[in-house]
Amino acid sequence: MRLTEILAVERILVDARGEQVREKSDALAILARLLAPATGVDAEAIAQLLSEREGLQSTGIGDGVAIPHTSLEAAPGQAAALLVCPRGVPFDAIDGKDVTIVFGVVGPRKATGEHLRVLARISRLLREEEGRRLLVEAPTPEAVFAVITGVIVLGQVP
Repeated sequence: MRLTEILAVERILVDARGEQVREKSDALAILARLLAPATGVDAEAIAQLLSEREGLQSTGIGDGVAIPHTSLEAAPGQAAALLVCPRGVPFDAIDGKDVTIVFGVVGPRKATGEHLRVLARISRLLREEEGRRLLVEAPTPEAVFAVITGVIVLGQVP
């Protein structure tokens, strides 16, 4: 499954001024709102599950990246949403730094293997500093999606 199959331009937010995403709870609530239509699940329920997952251990993996994720019984398939926050958001990341890229994923509870593969693909996509820089500098959701599409076309993410 390609990331472009689970992410849509409508589920990307670029918060260039830092007005919408000021803390982790804002990021989780916005991800939940973006993911709700794709999953058919109420945004509040998704936000609660993402928050519970964050309570176990932060999904801030370092290098300015967080990948909040959860599973739902009712999810029809994997769905992703992406927040790009150039000003940074405190996220309790493993390296102690603010995050600028928050890639949220929700999948069906019964599809654990597929869910883990999606998380691995996202991790590979965001491993390269140049790719992260391009995402953070992209001014619009369309530009962010084009960066992701370009990276995938170049074969950096199998």
